[in-house]
Formats: sequence, structure tokens, C-alpha cells
Amino acid sequence: MRPGLRFTTFALAALAASALALVASALAADAPFAPAAAAFAPAADAAFAPAAVAASAPAAAPTDAVRATPRDAWSADEKAVIASMRLDAAGERPADPSNAYEARVDAAAFGRALFEDARLSRNGQVSCASCHAAERQFQDGRPLGQGLGTGKRRTMPVMGAERSPFLFWDGRKDSLWSQALGPLEDAAEHGGNRVRFVRLVQGHYAQSYAQVFGPLPTFGALPDDASPAGSEAERAAWAALPGRTRDDVNRVFANIGKAIAAYERQVTYGESRFDTYARATIENDGRGQAALSLQEVRGLRLFLGKGQCVTCHNGPLLTDHAFHNTGVPPLDPKSPDRGRADGVQRLLRDEFNCLGRYSDARPEQCGELHFVSTDDPALLGAFRTPSLRNAAERPPYMHAGQFATLGEVIDHDARAPEAASGQTELKPLALDEHERGELIAFLRTLSALPPTN
Repeated sequence: MRPGLRFTTFALAALAASALALVASALAADAPFAPAAAAFAPAADAAFAPAAVAASAPAAAPTDAVRATPRDAWSADEKAVIASMRLDAAGERPADPSNAYEARVDAAAFGRALFEDARLSRNGQVSCASCHAAERQFQDGRPLGQGLGTGKRRTMPVMGAERSPFLFWDGRKDSLWSQALGPLEDAAEHGGNRVRFVRLVQGHYAQSYAQVFGPLPTFGALPDDASPAGSEAERAAWAALPGRTRDDVNRVFANIGKAIAAYERQVTYGESRFDTYARATIENDGRGQAALSLQEVRGLRLFLGKGQCVTCHNGPLLTDHAFHNTGVPPLDPKSPDRGRADGVQRLLRDEFNCLGRYSDARPEQCGELHFVSTDDPALLGAFRTPSLRNAAERPPYMHAGQFATLGEVIDHDARAPEAASGQTELKPLALDEHERGELIAFLRTLSALPPTN
């Protein structure tokens, strides 16, 4: 949990007002609740995503009398905020205009094969799935990512990533497909290079590639290894290639990312006990509210009120997708991670961003890049707000795994220590042991059952 700025009554009312339409819609529909929800929900092919079931439905539908008598009373503003936090309030997955292939089933099939292929690494032992394992909530459970070497930050889960305007802890990528490219050439992760990956596609995936993107370009003799982001020798080999060849290599490299993104966007969260409770609350269904215990409901009240967690952890994915400095201690106090302050500069220089030549978007469709903040002092030491869905199943926490338990996170946020770099947004908060336990109990209700492969 990362409370961020303290939430005021005015802010709660503003958030509630934006969510009132969700309540009205849900009450008008009056559809029976079906809590058996897949943790993976592919658009066209269920084979990509093993099913996972959330909390079981009540044995019998509640009577009208019970439905009209809520167990837990909430104000209209609170109910509107709770409604806005339901997973089904997210609606359809947003289209990424920079990836024209993301909705294609054949692209997702090709992308899944690439996602699981360890040959996309220098030593042939590291795949995307090595760090984003389905049985571990599509992350690795380590404080720091581990590929060919040890990374500098915690591996973020794939689930829900397609809804974020910026990816990685520092937001240095602005699409799921460009995000997929970064680790492939990172020396501590896959440690490969784009020419080597093109040769892999030529030798093993030419037909799959052609089915989605058309025939591969006709390359002449390619060096074994070449990249503008590699070693000195790889950079020299890249510079020696003709401009047309470099462009063709970049195009194929970008399409590798677009195929992987087509698969990753199908990996979604499953409904949780909280979602059952939220629907029951807006429908005045007293029996349905039993999905949460009284202790868990007290935790929800703290989450919305005194704890002010909802300031940053709001919406269907329990994240504002923004960047905050919460004073998390750096791994190296002498050289603290600058976070978003450096990430935004890398984003703007990235040849694979939304405005780049390998994007399928028109310039006017790249609004996030046109209006991104670059000189705000608040960016220093700020990191992306992670989703709290399934967070209880994904220790350790924070951008470098600094905290082992949810209790440690809450303790840190309540203390609100000074930041080693930049200025923390937190203010000290008095929470007793009972309240801390109630918050943790509520956070555990945000998890769906884990998927089975």
C-alpha cells in the first residue's frame, strides 16, 4: 500500500462524483452476479489463458428483503468510490494505436511462443517467462530481477499492464510492445541484441512472422551480433550496416515486441472477494456483503478514509498509474535511484515510443507524449504506483523489494520518513496495531485465486 498524498473530504467527493454513473449503471442492469471469473481473459482464444475462479457464489440468491437491507452502511459518496474500484468498472481493454496487430489471435500465438523462448537471450536460458512466471502472478517473487545478471529493480507483473500509459517503475516506456523490447537487450536480463533476434526469427519463426506482419525483409549477410545498445563491438558492427538494413532490423525487432504485447495484453486479473462485496454494496445486497468479514470491512473503511490509501490506489486496478515519491529507502544511500526524473528522459529519447517511426499511431494519437511533464521537481525519486490487485500474493514490495511484508509497507507509510532523493509526499499517520491488521486483512481481499496452467 502506498498512500501518497493525504486524501481530503473534498478529494473523496470529487472522486465519488466521477464514479456515480457506475452505480447508476449497475443498479439499472440488475444483472445476477457471476463471481466465477477467469484470471486470464483472452479476446478470442481461451488456450492462451488458463482459467482461475474467484470467490464462490452464495448457494442461493438472496431474497428481495435481504437484498434491500445492507449489512454495512456506506454514504452515497463512499458507495460511488467503491463502485469505481470494481474490476468490471474497467470496461473493455483500451486499444493501443501504436500496435496495429495487438488484437490478432495469430499475433498473440506468435507472441506467446516468443515469450516462452529462452533462445531470446545470450546464453539461451532466459525467457520472458523466466521473470514473468504464470505460477507466480507473472512476476518472479525476487527483490531484484534476475536474468543473466541481477537487475536494479523489482520485476513488475504483466497483468493489467496494457491499461497503463507508462511501463516500468520509472515509466521509461509508453506501450506494452516497446516495454517488451527493453529487457531483450539489457545486459542484466536477456543480454541479447536485435540482429541476433532477427536471425532467430529468420531461422525458426519465418512463417509465423509472415502470417502476421508479412514476409521478412530480404537481408544480405548479417553479423552475428549488432545493436546500437550493445557492447562496443556490437555498436561498431551496427554502425557498419547500411541504413536500409538497420531500418529493416529495427522494424522486425519492433514487430517482435508487438507480437509479445498481443499475448501479454490477454493476461488479466480475476475477480476477487472485494469485487463481490462491491457489487453487493451498490445493490444493497446484505447477504452478498458477507463476502467480506467485519474486520475486512473496517480495513476498507480505513483504506478509503483515515489511511488515505485510495488517494493513489484507486480505480478498477487500484492504481492511479502516476508517479509518487513516498520516501522508500534506496538500496544505495550514496546513489539513490532517481526514478521518474530519469525515466521520462529515456522515454522521450526512445526510438520505439509512440511518436517513433516504428509506431503504428498517428502523431495526434500520442497525447501522453505530447503533454508529459519533464521538469517537475516531484519526479525526482518518484516511482509508478503499482496495482494492489493480487498484491498480497506478490511479496516483496516497492521498486527494489525493500519491504518483505505488507505490514512493513504500512509501517513505512505511517511513519512517512524523509526521502533520500527528492521530497516525500507522505505525512505521518497514527495507526494502531488493530488498524494495521484491519488494513492488511482488507488488502488480502483484493486477490483472486491463482491461475492453474
